[in-house]
Amino acid sequence: MWGALSASQIDQDGLTLPERTLYLAQDEESEKILAAYRVFMERLLRLLGAEAVEQKVQEILQLEQRLANITVSEYDDLRRDVSSMYNKVTLAQLQKITPHLRWKWLLDQIFQEDFSEEEEVVLLATDYMQQVSQLIHSTPRRILHNYLLWRVVVALSEHLSTPFREALHELAREMEGSDKPQELARVCLGQANRHFGMALGALFVHEHFSAASKAKVQQLVEDIKYILGQRLEELDWMDAQTKAAARAKLQYMMVMVGYPDFLLKPEAVDKEYEFEVHEKTYFKNILNSIRFSIQLSVKKIRQEVDKSTWLLPPQALNAYYLPNKNQMVFPAGILQPTLYDPDFPQSLNFGGIGTIIGHELTHGYDDWGGQYDRSGNLLHWWTEASYSRFLRKAECIVRLYDNFTVYNQRVNGKHTLGENIADMGGLKLAYYAYQKWVREHGPEHPLHRLKYTHNQLFFIAFAQNWCIKRRSQSIYLQVLTDKHAPEHYRVLGSVSQFEEFGRAFHCPKDSPMNPTHKCSVW
Repeated sequence: MWGALSASQIDQDGLTLPERTLYLAQDEESEKILAAYRVFMERLLRLLGAEAVEQKVQEILQLEQRLANITVSEYDDLRRDVSSMYNKVTLAQLQKITPHLRWKWLLDQIFQEDFSEEEEVVLLATDYMQQVSQLIHSTPRRILHNYLLWRVVVALSEHLSTPFREALHELAREMEGSDKPQELARVCLGQANRHFGMALGALFVHEHFSAASKAKVQQLVEDIKYILGQRLEELDWMDAQTKAAARAKLQYMMVMVGYPDFLLKPEAVDKEYEFEVHEKTYFKNILNSIRFSIQLSVKKIRQEVDKSTWLLPPQALNAYYLPNKNQMVFPAGILQPTLYDPDFPQSLNFGGIGTIIGHELTHGYDDWGGQYDRSGNLLHWWTEASYSRFLRKAECIVRLYDNFTVYNQRVNGKHTLGENIADMGGLKLAYYAYQKWVREHGPEHPLHRLKYTHNQLFFIAFAQNWCIKRRSQSIYLQVLTDKHAPEHYRVLGSVSQFEEFGRAFHCPKDSPMNPTHKCSVW
């Protein structure tokens, strides 16, 4: 509630549910979720032996609703424009902005330092912090105390006994449609993965990701980067000055594939987990892990940012681009079938992991990543003319996705814009990179008993990336909280706007999958 401090940044925080509008009960689904959340609160407080449960629940919930009213949605234009939020202030200035919060005392306690009044921090939510300061001042201490205890209980309840986990499951069933609790073995594996991710990653890499695979993926990345460099030269909406800055950003982009090198050294892995673990003290082990993680974070307050740090363990089925580091990371977990296999036809590899590589590449130039320069500094390096033309191109994509609906819910094209641009751009970059590979190595042999050409298989592999089935509750929450469009629209929206898809599958002109007018950024 007081704000999250990370890398000398102070930002809004304080809600238990994943989106502020869920507290405001604006439709039938959010009303159901809010009612389930109230039941969840009552169950947990009774399990803890609290007195006057209904009163405490009402007070805590009312405080969270007041917090929801002053919280700015992550999809709001204000939160998407980082430079408009960025406000560097001293602790003395911060104290004037939030007179009812003792910032110096708080930070001295957390970091065990004597901070100067002139210490600078970055304030990312000035209006919120002003209002939360007043909210704290006007709220009885007893309610603040109960609220803070509630946040601790929620964070740790998944590690407690069966009744606590059952209460969590009931809430998840209403929010996501989960039909049965996770098996205990999977729970244990998940916790081991969360708290000992790099140690498990060392075992995973040894079994499932060779140095030869790493080299091949690195070459795949370079092939797609080469195509992006070519596309930059061909774009009609970027002027020469912006293209030069874009090329520099591409040249300086750091790419990390597979796993961090220290995983190959057992003694280095041991240093990641210098806290006590005992076979029969599960909950204490969790607390020791959390405490150790916090201590590591606290120690970084005076250190230069390490751009080689991995935010995910190598077994993670994910990839990411960090604009403030100009860095792409592709863990070994995502470099597996069906996304990638060194023995697959290249049409499948380019259509699978290749489109994801292209996706992360283009994040460096979307409405979020484009706010950072080649070194990860917050700097608007576009000329006004280029940026204006980019926005006009982007508006076409916004309108396209605004027309998509799922379970009577409209996809928000503005909320999902960055991911949609990346999906479309990644598809094109990977396709052109595959065509370059074919020109250099010759056409691939048709696959036995398959009627599809390799160009068609490329698009089929791309579609398979997003093959998933969701319950209606999960889709409601996804549309409300996820910056990605629902998966089938990630496919349809991307391929329908790419001329080469219509050509590969002989789609008639002006058909739904081959419209005459197409949206295009890349």
